[in-house]
Amino acid sequence: MSTVDASSDAVAAERPALLGLAYRLLGSFAEAEDAVQSGYERWLRLPEAERAEIRSPGAWLTRVVGRICLDELGSARARREAYVGEWLPEPLPDAPGVFGGRFAAAPPADPAEQAELAEGVSTAMLVVLETLTPAERVAFVLHEAFGLPFAEIAEVVGRSPGACRQLASSARARVRAGRAGAASAEQHAAVVHAFLAAAATGRIEALVELLDPDARLVSDGGGIVSAARRPVLGAEHVARYVLGIIAKRGEGLSISLRDTASGYVAVFAQNGVVDTVVSVEVREGRLSELWLVRNPEKLTRWQGLAA
Repeated sequence: MSTVDASSDAVAAERPALLGLAYRLLGSFAEAEDAVQSGYERWLRLPEAERAEIRSPGAWLTRVVGRICLDELGSARARREAYVGEWLPEPLPDAPGVFGGRFAAAPPADPAEQAELAEGVSTAMLVVLETLTPAERVAFVLHEAFGLPFAEIAEVVGRSPGACRQLASSARARVRAGRAGAASAEQHAAVVHAFLAAAATGRIEALVELLDPDARLVSDGGGIVSAARRPVLGAEHVARYVLGIIAKRGEGLSISLRDTASGYVAVFAQNGVVDTVVSVEVREGRLSELWLVRNPEKLTRWQGLAA
């Protein structure tokens, strides 16, 4: 899809924030780009006189892109049911750089809400957002991350402001429940470093000690490359799976760490080509969730970043 000339620097400057919105809603950068492109196309199709009457093009585009994403979420669920194996959100190597560092109209005063906002594009958060209904997800993201009033969200969702407030409240409760107990950034980094050091030893006992007994590993190959078709459950099974994929790779394998919106992630490269990005969840000092993205269509932005 070709790039649209937004015809105004002020309108074009909204693009990073709109990409941040669409990515939070869709979990795919490629789909987010398409949604934002469609929003700009609708803007340019407006008669010039009608565009001139819009006081805030950014707010108008935010509502339009939100509606496009809401429609896309409905069809995305059907596509993901037909997806080969497990579907995971697309990890980003540097979210603030991608979105221009702009995520919200104003930072929330509540420290807990600030923490939620800061990790709003992490794999862990996007996995939780996948459990919401499309309407809940749109209402939550538009209100919590972008500060839209419920009267404007109602225009996007097609429900009353009161109903949108209830959607956002329900979503907020589920998000906080899903993220309860998550480790601090420092704890997360320490456990990830320890896990990779243990993996380098090849000793399964060393890995098991760092895994929650009910640890869960999800691998997304998209039917393009090999991946576990179902989640791998239990500390010992997860440890064996991780050691197995390392042992099969040979001398061309390199593993590096990168600090991202998801905290430290492990980047696997074979002969310099990134083919796996591992994001993790740490709770109570142990790895509880591991998300392995192997679908090459979701790793294009990672090429050239392997140490």
